[in-house]
Amino acid sequence: MLIANPIYDVVFKRMMEHDRIAKFFIGAILEKTVESIVVRPQEFTYMVPGSKMAFYRLDFIATIKTEFGERYKVLIEVQKALGQLDIRRFRAYLAEQYRRTETIDDQEEVLPIIAIYILGTNLANVHSACTHVARSYFDMIDRVPIQGKNDFIEAVSHDCYVVQVNRIGERYKTLLDKSLSVFEQAHFIDLDQDTTKDYKHSPDSEVLQLLTEVLHHAGVEPAQREELEKEQEAWRSIYAIFGTEVKGLRTGMKEKEKLIEELKLEKDEKERALGEKEKALGEKEKTIEELKLEKDEKDKIIEELKRKLGEK
Repeated sequence: MLIANPIYDVVFKRMMEHDRIAKFFIGAILEKTVESIVVRPQEFTYMVPGSKMAFYRLDFIATIKTEFGERYKVLIEVQKALGQLDIRRFRAYLAEQYRRTETIDDQEEVLPIIAIYILGTNLANVHSACTHVARSYFDMIDRVPIQGKNDFIEAVSHDCYVVQVNRIGERYKTLLDKSLSVFEQAHFIDLDQDTTKDYKHSPDSEVLQLLTEVLHHAGVEPAQREELEKEQEAWRSIYAIFGTEVKGLRTGMKEKEKLIEELKLEKDEKERALGEKEKALGEKEKTIEELKLEKDEKDKIIEELKRKLGEK
């Protein structure tokens, strides 16, 4: 089945507009059953530096209620590339959300925050497709974990989940695997573009079938296709302005990963050569030590012979 790539804002927005899909996607990542959800896209205009081009960036806020009655504010950031400006922007965005209250049953409440980052950039030293950075309570006096939660601590700290779409593989076993499978950055129809791809899995549930149908529609319906191509063109302009030498983020990541792998192989080769030199040096030092011992033994024999001749 042909589907649009949900790493693009306009496509991800189509996903999150569907109540069942949004519940399924967030629930699969958080490993919680989402009983109710309200998703609010947060739009702002991004001006491409050095040009008059502008496009919309979207962040998503979901207020959820779990099957156990717990309520959370879930912040979802979809980011194709990641730089220091993006990190600073989202830190400011987090600060703004900490200040805000949510209206729950006609009352203003400060909800615990959970952040989900969906990245088109590979993070160094973190090789999992989906990573949970979790808080825990620990008694530093008695050195034991603390059970239970506190409203104050929950309000001023948060868990986060980091999805690295370039690290999503072919595995299709768990609910999380199936939820993330649509983000797999492979099987693209056009090698020079990463907007549409051939989805290789067979959806085995009604909600997965709905998800792939929504993404299929986003990839083939002319008006939605035009929005997707506009966003892709904006990203191409950004890459061109900042001197990106490759076409598209996907190709860029592959080139960077290839370069890193080549440098790693070169480093390993140098370390192996150095190890062999150290081994050879050690063998030489061992031989010199043996020759020295042999010489000392001969000198000892000569001295003994001289002594015996002197006695005669």
